[in-house]
Amino acid sequence: MAIILRNKVEIESLRKANAIAAEALKFGSTLVKSGVSTKFLSDEIEKFIISKNARPSFKGLYGFPEAVCISVNEVVIHGIPNDSILVDGDIIGIDVGTEVNGWYGDTAATFAVGKVSDEDEALIECAKSTLDFAVSIIKDGMRFKELSYRIEQFIENKGYKPLRNFCGHGIGRKPHEEPSILNYLEGKSDQGPKIKNGMVFCIEPMICQTTGESKVLEDKWSVVSNDGLKGSHYEHTVAVVGGKAVVLSKAT
Repeated sequence: MAIILRNKVEIESLRKANAIAAEALKFGSTLVKSGVSTKFLSDEIEKFIISKNARPSFKGLYGFPEAVCISVNEVVIHGIPNDSILVDGDIIGIDVGTEVNGWYGDTAATFAVGKVSDEDEALIECAKSTLDFAVSIIKDGMRFKELSYRIEQFIENKGYKPLRNFCGHGIGRKPHEEPSILNYLEGKSDQGPKIKNGMVFCIEPMICQTTGESKVLEDKWSVVSNDGLKGSHYEHTVAVVGGKAVVLSKAT
């Protein structure tokens, strides 16, 4: 399937959806504290998105039951909000999707609940710095596989492993489009499609501690590493404009 190239008007429509997603994520981060439930966070973020005349696009997507993916501690991605209560020392990933007039936004970050260990702070920092690094090196003409390779090397140089079997993705009129963007190399880095101006996609490092081999829990959604240890996750939606990546998922 071809990777769609977006024009300026389409990119601005995607920027609007992503700005709301970023604002919702920022709002949600202000509510993260010991004593609140992940369901409370999801409900409040959902209300915020609706107040901005947008729709929480994850709700019902592929059957997902809640408005926001909220992943606590060893759950790296796709956690289902519930009545469990956050406590100091937890780390929590919040992944927000929006839809505005048929255009989609997607962004995520991992936050500390109260005071966390130095090890957990470093784990969170790895996901954030990997995302920043990936955005900084994206350029017109680079192969996606080269991007995946360099992301993997960056993660491993920090002493961590990328989560396997899950990836970043294109985004536009659908929440998930071509291409799939792994955080590790499969095949050769000098093969496959090239990044081009007008492409819009999500980069989302998912960080594990000792192994990236993954499994899905009994709830059919929550993804963990086989090592059972905490993970972290960050995500931006970017557009390739003027030969480089421009982050669309920034709060205004």
